[in-house]
Amino acid sequence: MDEEIQFYLDDAVESMGKALAHVGVEMGRIRAGKASPAMLEGLKVDYYGTPTPIGQVANISAPDARSLLIKPWEKNMVSEVAKAIKASDLGLNPVSDADGVRLNIPAMTEERRRDLVKQAKNESEAGKIRMRGIRKDVNEALRKLLKDGASEDAIKSAEEKVQKATDSYIMEVEKSLSKKESEIMTI
Repeated sequence: MDEEIQFYLDDAVESMGKALAHVGVEMGRIRAGKASPAMLEGLKVDYYGTPTPIGQVANISAPDARSLLIKPWEKNMVSEVAKAIKASDLGLNPVSDADGVRLNIPAMTEERRRDLVKQAKNESEAGKIRMRGIRKDVNEALRKLLKDGASEDAIKSAEEKVQKATDSYIMEVEKSLSKKESEIMTI
């Protein structure tokens, strides 16, 4: 019985860790005023008829804080990369030359910063909801073990550990949000 309880505890910690990592990825996609190759992560380019992630057809670098340089490995992909950027919801104007595509990242307005903070808050809230859902599922599984003959003290102890893990991961999400908020609001 103790192995099963430990299995559920380990599963909860692993799932919450994955949820925290997902929040981190989503926070990284939110533009914070500085040019970052992560801004283009979800972008797909038409590579000979196949939608392909931009990172698989080009090298993306940030030569300075206000621009990105995208150098496709094949010269004929320059126009496809520019077309994909124009069609995306990034709101950026690509400038093509013979070697690649340059993106100039405009300075953000106060209103845009507030919108991005809202977006960051929504992502962090979604992460917290995922963690609470994991806690609920694990606690239900632990209660089923109680019906199957596990000791009440062992289940109570396990539920307390799940709650501590949940609190700890939610605190990490809060830290991530606060870091992202200060990044966004710093001019």
